[in-house]
Amino acid sequence: MKNLAHANYSSALQTVKELKKKYGTTWNSVSPENAARMVAQNRFKTGLDIARYTATIMREDMAAYDADSSNYTQSLGCWHGFVAQQKMIAVKKHHKTTSKRYLYLSGWMVAALRSEFGPLPDQSMHEKTAVPALIEEIYDFLRQADAIELNDLFRRLENGEDVQNEIDNFETHIVPIIADIDAGFGNEEATYLLAKKMIQAGACAIQIENQVSDAKQCGHQDGKVTVPHEDFIAKLNAIRYAFLELGIEDGVIVARTDSEGAGLTQKLPVSQEPGDLASQYLAFVEAEEITIEEAREDDVLLKREGKLVRPVRLANGLYKFREGTNIDRVVLDCITSLQNGADLLWIETPTPHVGQIANMVNRVRAVVSNAKLVYNNSPSFNWTLNFRNQAYDEMVIQGYDVSMYDRNNLMDVAYDGSQLCQLADEKIRTFQIDGAREAGIFHHLITLPTYHTTALHMNDLTEGYFGEDGMLAYVKGVQRQEIRKGVSCVKHQRMAGSDLGDDHKTFFAGDKALKASGEKNTSNQFEAGTKDKRLEEESVVVI
Repeated sequence: MKNLAHANYSSALQTVKELKKKYGTTWNSVSPENAARMVAQNRFKTGLDIARYTATIMREDMAAYDADSSNYTQSLGCWHGFVAQQKMIAVKKHHKTTSKRYLYLSGWMVAALRSEFGPLPDQSMHEKTAVPALIEEIYDFLRQADAIELNDLFRRLENGEDVQNEIDNFETHIVPIIADIDAGFGNEEATYLLAKKMIQAGACAIQIENQVSDAKQCGHQDGKVTVPHEDFIAKLNAIRYAFLELGIEDGVIVARTDSEGAGLTQKLPVSQEPGDLASQYLAFVEAEEITIEEAREDDVLLKREGKLVRPVRLANGLYKFREGTNIDRVVLDCITSLQNGADLLWIETPTPHVGQIANMVNRVRAVVSNAKLVYNNSPSFNWTLNFRNQAYDEMVIQGYDVSMYDRNNLMDVAYDGSQLCQLADEKIRTFQIDGAREAGIFHHLITLPTYHTTALHMNDLTEGYFGEDGMLAYVKGVQRQEIRKGVSCVKHQRMAGSDLGDDHKTFFAGDKALKASGEKNTSNQFEAGTKDKRLEEESVVVI
């Protein structure tokens, strides 16, 4: 007997027919066609099915990038299943395929938007269970998107339309999630246990950073404290063991280094022999040469190049790194991570500068030739100002007259449309292409886009709705745009599963089913609008 959990429509149909013969008249009311249709509409039965499928996708994409850097991948951070669902529906609508488009799960947004404590800063204070819960929620919504779209296709097939090929070659909304486990939420055993929950929920790629777990800070804030390499390697191992235990052999580990902006360490590792990892880490620690007579009670002392030195320790017990060692620490972090089980790197940088990123990656690639980055196209950067500054510098080097620009006020709207700003905007537009080609960036993501778009859209709607425009603000700014742009949730009842539920109730109860669809369903008002080609063509000018 075939396994229904992994069957396509044809094999599921045959399986149910065989089951009907086995169980006789007690299954008379079960339709093999309806059952097979429901199987096809729910291709992925467990989170592990999803993790296994999406891990394969990521591995194939990584190989494709190694062969040709134009094959980079992208994602947007999502903080709710509905946001992720609408993103992937839009990806399929506008780009016709989900290929090389992922999802990102940001620990920052989990902390800010998903904690039972209320909004929190990105400091690992939120419940660790909120992370796998969001992964599971996202995939529930993506599976629903599959079911709704396939249900529509089956309805069209029943009405005589030739859509069998679309059903047979249906592309799922399920795509890889790169999921943020912060610094692992505790020791390596805690990291392993949480990683298992994340993988069971569907995560094929887990991103972990080299900060101290109980002192974790957002990558774009001050006060970051890193751990010795041995501690970080233990957590990389914990994640790999979790993947292997659950049968996800292609699971992807993204090792993030915060060393570029981190100036502190909590622990001094124990060196076993000169030049080992601990020794290299200790060499970055700031220390002052002293004599034994100058040593204070309870001082921590090191022997360095035959001399006695005292590491600089702050009042809170943390040790300082030497100024100017941050890039060297980044490079060593990256090489060490790749040599100890990581698959991809993440380097937190202070600005989005392709040349600066490339300098670090090229040093890593001198040791590990296929090193690749996941890069945070962060909203914490002022992209406009950063790239106007870069454009200004380039224009100066190339001999252009920049006297009309005030270097201290390049954000001024008066410069919009100027040669400098056009150059800057073009550099922003091609940043991902350039970064993939020149700086080894395999995956570009924006961590918090939907946090900002939600705030922006509520700002705009609120301004008009509570002002003179009243209801026109919603109709003109939201609903009319949804209709003309074909946004799926304009018929929100359908998007929530009403039509799908009606069909299921018909499967279960036949003519006795009480259905929501019908002449009095107000969603029917949108049928003409969504199919009016003239309106679609004029949507650019008609508002």
